Amino acid sequence: MGVAYSIEEVDHLYTKDNNIRHRKNPSYLVVENDKLAVIDKLFHDPAAPAAKNWEIITVKDSVKRRRSVCSSVESNRSEDEEPEDFLPVLRNHSQLLNDHHIESLANHMPARTQGYPWNLVYSTAIHGTSLKTLYRQMAQIDSPVLLVIKDMEKKVFGAFSSHPFRVSDCCYGTGETFVYSFDPEFKAYRWSGENSYFIRGHMDSLQIGGGGGRFGLWLDADLYHGASYACHTFNNQPLSTQQDFRVQDLEVWTVQ
Repeated sequence: MGVAYSIEEVDHLYTKDNNIRHRKNPSYLVVENDKLAVIDKLFHDPAAPAAKNWEIITVKDSVKRRRSVCSSVESNRSEDEEPEDFLPVLRNHSQLLNDHHIESLANHMPARTQGYPWNLVYSTAIHGTSLKTLYRQMAQIDSPVLLVIKDMEKKVFGAFSSHPFRVSDCCYGTGETFVYSFDPEFKAYRWSGENSYFIRGHMDSLQIGGGGGRFGLWLDADLYHGASYACHTFNNQPLSTQQDFRVQDLEVWTVQ
């Protein structure tokens, strides 16, 4: 798809004072790709009045132009001004997540979670090590949750779940669910489409991802022993340092 803007509006398209999206009568036209050739020919005709007042740019071009303008605005920021903070607000202190973790995870979470604060629902440091307690803490929650684990090798990994963890007779969840690890760079493994074994909760274990007789992430009733294997749901690599691991700390955050 292409977008045609008047020349005087192009360079100010994404600045705060001249954001075209907030104009009552924006001077732009959105057209489909198959119409661009005709319009482009018209605008490149020197005799056409429109050629003097309009410019055709693609969506990709507009993004590049936006980044250029934003970089210029950023460079003109006074030294006393603080840069905007785009990190989610954590209403509780995390013993596992730093800014790098938070930014990486937030950028991969669904759009419906953006802009909402993160609330700590469960922490082994606060609530002890019990899967039963974890389920109880989530009994009244109806929103996505983020599971964060640090193993005894100090590696951080976990899963984003489209639904809170609960005891279930069968698998539940949606394709928004994914597993991830920091190794130390962030790696996210999204739904492969091969099966829908997203989440299944038992009183004695929590399972995330499956297929081929192995789980993407598995935790025992004491939230102390776990396992992570390659599975069909996410086509992931093992998330932990060792496929069978021991949990040092575990947190669950809800986004609402």
